Amino acid sequence: MSFLPEIDRERTQEAVEAILERYRMYKFLSFEEREASTTSNISDIPRSFTGTTTDQTASIAIYNVDTRAQQKSFCERVERVVKRMPRMERFLIEERYMTTEHDYITDQHVYNHVFQPPISGGKYSKIRWKAFYKLATGFDVLVEKQQ
Repeated sequence: MSFLPEIDRERTQEAVEAILERYRMYKFLSFEEREASTTSNISDIPRSFTGTTTDQTASIAIYNVDTRAQQKSFCERVERVVKRMPRMERFLIEERYMTTEHDYITDQHVYNHVFQPPISGGKYSKIRWKAFYKLATGFDVLVEKQQ
């Protein structure tokens, strides 16, 4: 009898793949900065009666800086977790999930053509699960099985 909880592999894999998808979006897609509008708002109600004041330029600048910094920080965190993995796990994650060609690369292509020498599908699955487990614990998205 084990004191460790049983892990739901399928849901954990989905959570890790979502993290890696977010990584690719932040890393490879350009960030569109917001810009202030140059047209003024015309209102029948004088500004003093609204009770609110806004600084559109400041809020846009804060959004642009904070969002970009948050995305960069997230990407660096993923890269740090991956760099701490053993060589085989790191290689698998980088070649399969951290590339711009992710949508065009299959698991079979990676274990038959990218690994030198090629490895079996079973060994590939074991290496991938170990890497996913480490990513899941690093991002606290490990999903336990419901009893």
